[in-house]
Amino acid sequence: MSTLELAVHQAVSSVDDPEYPGISIVDLGLLETLAIADSGVVQIGLIPTFAGCPALDLIRADVAAAVEGVDGIAGAEVVWLSEPVWDISRVSLDARQTLADEFTVAVKLGERTPLCPLCGSPTAEQSAVGPSRCRSIHQCTSCNEPVEVMRSL
Repeated sequence: MSTLELAVHQAVSSVDDPEYPGISIVDLGLLETLAIADSGVVQIGLIPTFAGCPALDLIRADVAAAVEGVDGIAGAEVVWLSEPVWDISRVSLDARQTLADEFTVAVKLGERTPLCPLCGSPTAEQSAVGPSRCRSIHQCTSCNEPVEVMRSL
């Protein structure tokens, strides 16, 4: 990776998800492609967690602003890709830990029952519908706390 590509990647990595301050969109697995043309314009392909996410325009603007602030970059074109489809396995281990520690959000991988971020006990799904399509609501079977669970659609 060239120095300029590294600087652009770092700029994209500096953009946090609006719902989860402190967790970058890169750690959430949204960055798919990054290409710098000879003209200095960067094309960035992002994958939404789901197509109807209300934060898409905000994320696009934040990424463009961050990338356009890199020396040697003439502009940024940020596009939302329909493929590949985002999957929870794209979320980094660091992001999973921060989601649990800072936001009391568990991550559901496969069929495994997510554990409560507070006490580590299994959870039971209460509602498949959470505050957004990529999250459901569970309840801890031990401490009875409600737990948001980030999952694939």
